[in-house]
Amino acid sequence: MKKDLLTDYKVDNLKPKATRYEISEHNGFSIRVYPTGSKSWIYMYRYNQKQKRLKLGEYPDLSLAEARRAFSDAVLQLKSGIDPSEDKRLEKVSNLEALTMNQLINEYIEKWAKPRKRSWKDDQRVLTGRVAKKWGNAKAKQIKRRDVVLFLDEISKDAPIMANRTLAVLRRMFNFAIERDILEASPCSQVKMPAEENRRERTLSEEEIQKVWFALDKTNMDFSTKLALKMGLITGQRKGEIISLRWDEIDFKRRLWKIPAEKSKNKKPHLVYLSDLALEILKQAKANPVIVDSAWVFPSLSTSDVHITDAAINKAIYRYFFDKKDNKDSPFKGVEKFTPHDLRRTVASHMTAIGIPRLVVSKILNHVESSVTAIYDRHTYEKEKQEAWQLWSNKLEALINTNVPR
Repeated sequence: MKKDLLTDYKVDNLKPKATRYEISEHNGFSIRVYPTGSKSWIYMYRYNQKQKRLKLGEYPDLSLAEARRAFSDAVLQLKSGIDPSEDKRLEKVSNLEALTMNQLINEYIEKWAKPRKRSWKDDQRVLTGRVAKKWGNAKAKQIKRRDVVLFLDEISKDAPIMANRTLAVLRRMFNFAIERDILEASPCSQVKMPAEENRRERTLSEEEIQKVWFALDKTNMDFSTKLALKMGLITGQRKGEIISLRWDEIDFKRRLWKIPAEKSKNKKPHLVYLSDLALEILKQAKANPVIVDSAWVFPSLSTSDVHITDAAINKAIYRYFFDKKDNKDSPFKGVEKFTPHDLRRTVASHMTAIGIPRLVVSKILNHVESSVTAIYDRHTYEKEKQEAWQLWSNKLEALINTNVPR
């Protein structure tokens, strides 16, 4: 019987003829050779008294070893009373109905990211850029763990941190697909972040705070950008909450900024006490010489219909530390590079340094709390927060009013 078995050598050297022909192992497993030279694996069997033929796959796309495994699976199905051809047909139908990556990306953005993430556009940029370019037309269920690992390796060569961000977004999207019964498993399961990231600890010193405050006035940044960065130093609130601040969120009589639940990260409304310094920033914003009568406190330079963007804030700081042309005579001379988010960390650090309890600082930053104590503690801490903001404002004003080289 051995001489009747197909081998890799035999299969590879089968030549086409004028008409198609088959070489069989006499157990129903065979290879069909077409006049064009193409070759297909075939399983011949009987089901319900009828002779049937199942195409297992094309050679060499499906190797001899893989074809034998497919043949064995089909034999087991037949023994279980299942017609392997019908099972194959249903699989084809399933494949036709399966979502492509482009379709999954669109459903994830519309059904999950937009309703839940203020930064959904970041996910969209990653997915409609690198991911769609790589796998857009592929079926989502065809993406395997190895595909994800190799894809991340490609990105890591030039942008290791971006590889981490890409994995995070992919993991969220594939988990979403499992929840909606689009996929049964995630190809991101057990895939580790490709690059190590150092936890940022950057805080500005008192001297740096002084220099940054006055340096902002000397830059050619957009008027709204300068004021937004100063508001970050005064309040310690998130960049996204500051740049999207609306005039109707301000209660000047009670000196409060009401951040609505849909805008805050923990989905709870948040009250920010406005010190004299914060009110001065708002007064300057009202007198914006470029754009007036906007619903936004910090409108875009191009139109009052939108607020300044996250990217614009980042770029405004970035170019003064990394662009040689702007850095040559930088007003930030003597200040180590920092990001807008570092201002929030700076506020928190200096607040604790002047004796404000960490719990109150956490409430000011509107951090998400999940401890048992937090669940039962219904105290709003509004009085403590107001006192803390005033203490920090006094400290900041003292720093600003100190004689600083300008």
